[in-house]
Amino acid sequence: MKKEIILTGITPTGTPHLGNYVGAIRPAIAASRQTENEAFYFLADYHAIISCHDPKRIQQSSKEIAATWLALGLDTENAFFYRQSDIPEIMELTWILTCMTAKGLMNRAHSYKAALADNDTNQSNDPDKGVTMGLFSYPILMAADILMFNAAKIPVGKDQIQHIEMARDIAGRFNHHYGNHFILPEAVINDNVAVLSGLDGRKMSKSYNNTIPLFAPEKALRKLIMKIKTNSLEPGEPKDTKGCTLFEIFQAFASNDEVSDIKARYENGIGWGDMKGLLFDYLNQHLAPFRNRYTELMETPDYIESVLQKGRIKARERSVPFLQALRKAVGITPICG
Repeated sequence: MKKEIILTGITPTGTPHLGNYVGAIRPAIAASRQTENEAFYFLADYHAIISCHDPKRIQQSSKEIAATWLALGLDTENAFFYRQSDIPEIMELTWILTCMTAKGLMNRAHSYKAALADNDTNQSNDPDKGVTMGLFSYPILMAADILMFNAAKIPVGKDQIQHIEMARDIAGRFNHHYGNHFILPEAVINDNVAVLSGLDGRKMSKSYNNTIPLFAPEKALRKLIMKIKTNSLEPGEPKDTKGCTLFEIFQAFASNDEVSDIKARYENGIGWGDMKGLLFDYLNQHLAPFRNRYTELMETPDYIESVLQKGRIKARERSVPFLQALRKAVGITPICG
């Protein structure tokens, strides 16, 4: 029985943080060890240059993200782990799909409409000010990432559902013209995945600059946890765990018994300083072994590169023959072929 393919892309524009870990990295690494499906994970570096024009940042983030996934135990023997830019077939497929994609479909993309709305709010004379073709056609590149490997299940946040629907539309149109080459992908939304708040109480995000890096050094980790926003309740006053960032982060890492114990301490009025100290000690103990491995990997970039190159070879064993079949389907063949 043919295995279903599950595919996840990671855009290298920042340092992995606690929110990334509990929301995406941890469940993906667990999936990489399963054998009933095939898991594809890639560094979406061509996506990164849509919004980030700092080459050093993209290069550093790619290194940090790859080191993070490897340090946390990604099973690269079982899963596919590669860099998007190492698979040239994806870019060629992007052009083929672009030629099958209606401009009207791209006009409806949320990211493009948001840019138009911002320009309207700012009373710009040019409704497309600041809109590059990369931003405009971003969903086509995402469709190529997915369709290149005929991925069936795509774990995404709710804000990305539209892009999966667009990939389905594009694949369906191609199949209609050239025969059934693509599986129609489905978005997978896991409502049980934790979403962590950051230092200021808003969703932990690099765009808000409120993150806690996953492998921050011990002193930096303590300092960041001490900065987490809390209310003005004094020690001894009962406290509510609901809406509390400190509890939210603790719960994402702790066992059920440990969570029950902390809930009782909240009811008994644990002081915020004590809770912050407790959270730091717990996280530091949990993350220290992975942090040490991460540091080792960051100091041996040649090893990280070798893993990505093995992933490139493994992935291209799929992408090269499939693209040849797609070329033939659209008529890009030798004269005597």
